[in-house]
Amino acid sequence: MTGEPLDRSIDRRAFLARAAVLATASAAGVTVALPSMATASGAPAGRREPSLDQPNAYTKPRPEALADPTELTIAEAAWLIRAGKLTPQRLVEAMLARISTYDGIYQAFNLVLADAAIASARDAARRPRRGALHGIPLAIKDNYYTEGVRTTANSFLFENFVPPYDATAVARLKAGGAILLGKTQMGPLATTRATTPAGVITTVNAWAPTNRNIDPGGSSTGTATAVAGRMATSGIGTQTGGSITSPSNAQNLTGLKPTMGRVSVAGIIPLTYTRDHPGPLARDAKDAAIMLTAMAGADPADPRSQGLPGVPDLIDAATPVYRRNRVRLRWETRIGVLPGFADGTSASARARQAYLAQLAAIPGVTLVDVTLPEGWSQLTGGTFNNVRLPERSEPFMPYLRTDLRGFGVSVTSWLQGALMGGNEFVTGQRARLLLMERVLHELFDVCDVVVQTDPVPFDILGLPEIAFPIGFTAAGVPIGTILGGLPYAEDRLLSVVAAYQATTDWHLRRPADPSPAALRTPAAADTPRLTAEQVAELTQ
Repeated sequence: MTGEPLDRSIDRRAFLARAAVLATASAAGVTVALPSMATASGAPAGRREPSLDQPNAYTKPRPEALADPTELTIAEAAWLIRAGKLTPQRLVEAMLARISTYDGIYQAFNLVLADAAIASARDAARRPRRGALHGIPLAIKDNYYTEGVRTTANSFLFENFVPPYDATAVARLKAGGAILLGKTQMGPLATTRATTPAGVITTVNAWAPTNRNIDPGGSSTGTATAVAGRMATSGIGTQTGGSITSPSNAQNLTGLKPTMGRVSVAGIIPLTYTRDHPGPLARDAKDAAIMLTAMAGADPADPRSQGLPGVPDLIDAATPVYRRNRVRLRWETRIGVLPGFADGTSASARARQAYLAQLAAIPGVTLVDVTLPEGWSQLTGGTFNNVRLPERSEPFMPYLRTDLRGFGVSVTSWLQGALMGGNEFVTGQRARLLLMERVLHELFDVCDVVVQTDPVPFDILGLPEIAFPIGFTAAGVPIGTILGGLPYAEDRLLSVVAAYQATTDWHLRRPADPSPAALRTPAAADTPRLTAEQVAELTQ
C-alpha cells in the first residue's frame, strides 16, 4: 500500500510532554506555546495542505439515492454536483423541505437559516467549484460562533449573543464551499443531552421520534438528529465527554473525534481547556474524512493546534482498498479487543460478536486480546474524570458569583466544580498523565487501535476515536461501537472503518419518517424534563 499511517512516525513521549504542558497551562490560566511534535526519528513533523478536490473525494451515487437528494452522502452529492446533475440549490431546498415537514417532531434545530442558505446555494452555482464540500448543506452545533447569527450554546447566559466572526472550523468549512443550514439544539452549555436551559427535553432520536426516553446521545444530539433524519448532509459537534461518539452510536452515524488540537477550538464556547474537541458527525467514513480535512490544521488563534504533524491524506485513507475484488485493509493493523467486549447474549453483545468476526475476515486485520493497564478502573473512574469540573467552572466564575439562574438545569455541577479544591485538580491532572503514559506505552505496545464501547479514556487523554454503526436492537434502535487510536491516527482509524463499511450496510440504513399521527401531536405536549438524578449522571 502507498504511504504509511501517521501513527508510525509519532513520538509518543513528545505527545505526553505536550499534554503535561497543556495541563500546566490550564492550571495556571495562561496561554503558552506548546512543544512542537516530532516524528519518532526526531525530525520535525511535515506539513501540507490536504485537498478537498481529488478523485477519491467523489463517489458515484448508489441507484437508490438518486431519487432523493437528502439520501446522498457528501461524496455522492459532490459527484453529482461536479457532473452537473445536481445543483446546490436543489440539494438545499430538499433539506429545507424536510426540516419544514419533520423538525416539529425531531426538534433538531433551534435556528434555521433558510433564506441565507438558499442565497448561498445560488451563489455556489455561479462560483467555481472548490472541492467536495462545494454546495453541501451542513448543520452546525450552536456553540460554534457564526458571524452575525445568534450563538447561544442553548443557555441563558448566551441567549442574546451574536458573534462578530465565525469559529475557525466554521470559516474553513465555508471556505470549502459548504452551506450553513442552521444551528442545532444541544445540551445547555454542552453538559447534557439536548434540552431547554430549564431541562425540558427537546431533540429526539431520529430512530425513535415518538419516544423521548430513548436517548439520542450526548450534547451534540441536535446535529446527530439533523443528519440522521436527512435534514442535513453532514454536521459538526463537540466532544468533552462523549458528545460526538455517543450521538453517532445512538443514531447510526460515523462520528470522528480527532486528536486534541487537530481542529482549532477558536470561536467555540468552551467547556474545558484540555478536553474540548470539535469534529464531524457524518454518514460514513468517507464523509467524516472530507469534513475533517476541511476543518483541520494549525490556527494562530489556538495554541493547541500549532506545532502538530501535517494533516495526512484522510480522504485517501477513507477510501476502501481492493485486491482481486476483495476488500483489504490499507495498512496491516492490530486491533486490540478489551476484556469482556463481546461477552453475553444481549443484542449488543451479539452485534459485537458479529462485528469482530467481520473485522477478522478482512485481510490485513489481526485481532489481539489486550490487558488493561494497572489502575485502569481508578484512573478512568468518576473521581479522576470529575477533575474537569473546576477547569470548566473557572472561566465562568463571574457568572457563578452573580446569577446562578443563568446555568439552568446543570447549575449543580458548575457549583461542584467551583467548590473543588486545587489539590483535587492537581491530583487529577497527575492521574491523567499517568493514565496517558500507561495507555501509550502499555496498551498500544501490543495493538494499533482499540475496540471500545465507551469514549473514556480517549476523550480524557485527547486521543482520537471514531464511532460507527454495527447493528440494531430488536426494537430497531442502532447499535454502535468505537475505535480508539494513537495520537494523530485519524488516518488509520478511517482506513479500518472504511474497510468495515465496504463489507457491511449498517451505515446505509436510514430511519423511517415520523408517522402522520406523530406530526399532528404537539411537540411540547407532555414533554418530560430531566430529573436532578439524570442531570447529575449526565454531567459527571
